[in-house]
Amino acid sequence: MKIAVDAMGGDFAPEQIVFGAVRAAKKYDCEIVLVGDENKIKKVLEHEKGWQDLNKITIHHASEVIGMDEHPADAVRTKKDSSVVVATQLVKDGECDAVLSAGSTGAAVTAAQLILKRIKGIGRPTIATPMPTPKGVTLLLDSGANVDSKPEHLVQSGIMGSIYSEYVFGVKSPRVGLLNIGEEETKGNEQAKETYALLKNIHTINFTGNAEGRDVPKGNFDVVICDGFVGNVVLKFAEGLAKTILKLIKEAVKDGGIIAKMGALLLKPTLMKLAKRLDVTEYGGAPLLGVNGCCIISHGSSNAKSICSAIGVAKGYVEGNVLEHISDTLSAEAKEADKSEE
Repeated sequence: MKIAVDAMGGDFAPEQIVFGAVRAAKKYDCEIVLVGDENKIKKVLEHEKGWQDLNKITIHHASEVIGMDEHPADAVRTKKDSSVVVATQLVKDGECDAVLSAGSTGAAVTAAQLILKRIKGIGRPTIATPMPTPKGVTLLLDSGANVDSKPEHLVQSGIMGSIYSEYVFGVKSPRVGLLNIGEEETKGNEQAKETYALLKNIHTINFTGNAEGRDVPKGNFDVVICDGFVGNVVLKFAEGLAKTILKLIKEAVKDGGIIAKMGALLLKPTLMKLAKRLDVTEYGGAPLLGVNGCCIISHGSSNAKSICSAIGVAKGYVEGNVLEHISDTLSAEAKEADKSEE
């Protein structure tokens, strides 16, 4: 398996991107193509002993970089030799199996849509972000690709999210929920009501009704769908809350005196396990579902650990044949719709 990594995208590029890629090459036994300024990438690799012996890291030069403040569509069209565009093209040309970027989300999404194109039957791709829960993982989508979505787009998100949950996380018949302000079918705005009506008639997924905000962290649903505006707010809130909880625990131990510190010492293994489950770097990236290829979106502040984890996400996507399963399911839905119209 060969994965193209946008080495110039992200707040800490290229250093943390390159370090994470080398770590992933060792951990996942996959080939990595670092796309970006060759001289800068080589300088970073000089600090990584033994990377050449791996025989799994190569560099593909790209002379341009798309900044976070640039208009995504304009930048992708004008900067043909930018790292994210070149990396995506490698997937289109069949030279790589997946592309990963921690740069501008808009640019990565735009490049994927323009170069890889959408899967037949998909109106808008969606970012599927895994969120840790006491019961495992809840997949939240869309978490930022589209701030406005029509009901049919949300239905497509539900189908794709269900497939990803099944073939990557191994969940049989994933419970799909529509994020809403109440569990009753009549709750919500017009978008939610129309989407609910459509989801009830989709036979390829296990739609189990509306999901309220508290259901997401509880893990009462395996897949939760919403538009990208709401999803991104939920995601950022969850990330901030997790960090705040861990910070409050540390402050409570620090201010609690010797007894609190002794108790924390005894609970250290448990607290470390909790911190790991709440750590967003454990997943590192989220797939852009709905395009003809594997595209993984990472947070702009990704460090080496996040990038390594994100490459693992790409590996799981490819090995799970997610793209093929989505295409097959959409074809089956289309045939079913044709029959019902006859």
